[in-house]
Amino acid sequence: MALIPHPQLITLVEKIGCDKTSLAIGRLAVLSLMAGAFIALGGILSVFVGFGIPGISAANPGIQKLLSGLMFPTGLFLIVLFGGELFTGNNAVLMPGCLKRRFGLFTVIRHWTTVWIFNFVGALLFTYLFVYMSRLTASEPYHTAVINIAQSKASLPWGVSFVKGIAANWCVCLAVWLCLMVDNLPAKMLACWIPVGAFVVLGYEHCIANMFFIPAGMFEGADVGMAGLFNNLVPVTLGNIAGGALLVGALFHSLHGSGRKQ
Repeated sequence: MALIPHPQLITLVEKIGCDKTSLAIGRLAVLSLMAGAFIALGGILSVFVGFGIPGISAANPGIQKLLSGLMFPTGLFLIVLFGGELFTGNNAVLMPGCLKRRFGLFTVIRHWTTVWIFNFVGALLFTYLFVYMSRLTASEPYHTAVINIAQSKASLPWGVSFVKGIAANWCVCLAVWLCLMVDNLPAKMLACWIPVGAFVVLGYEHCIANMFFIPAGMFEGADVGMAGLFNNLVPVTLGNIAGGALLVGALFHSLHGSGRKQ
């Protein structure tokens, strides 16, 4: 398996960024809805498998984290395969084209905002229809698990949420970058699973994932209101932008962009 060299990859990412920012609004909305739903699917898988053996998990908390970490990357893998538009991945992918002045900062912000909104709608629709209305989390141990997850995330201090958001999207965008470097299905699968599984196991914060986790708990009666939801989403989103745009997109463009020696 040959890896795409970094300078060639930066050129590819610039083109991908141009393609993404020129998408018609209808197509962008549908792809973003799809991505939000895929992330929510990964979220409920991580809850079912990770919290499905409460006795063992209570005695061995690392097992619960490991199992959740193995399940959650399913969402990103589906996005990579089916071309969904994910806000957090685009935090990195749009940076080389912007820094190369192939499109402007306003275009990046407009794209991020549109994708964030429709990711939220997609995740919320999936959570309401296919988790709450399907009564997947109505029984134990899942009922208590989603409530505790929601309340824990909503109560995090802003500074903690922001820093955890940086780390989470650093991992997610590294996974996206790795997926672009390889050209076969098994390699793309590993590229998704390893970095994304790492952020789940370590408990970092991902804004699109939290568009599933917090509403799922709220639907089941968690003591979280809209203020608590956005107390998490705002700092985590800002941290995700910093982690993806600066630590991956801008950094790798600076290291490997045109004219740089390896």
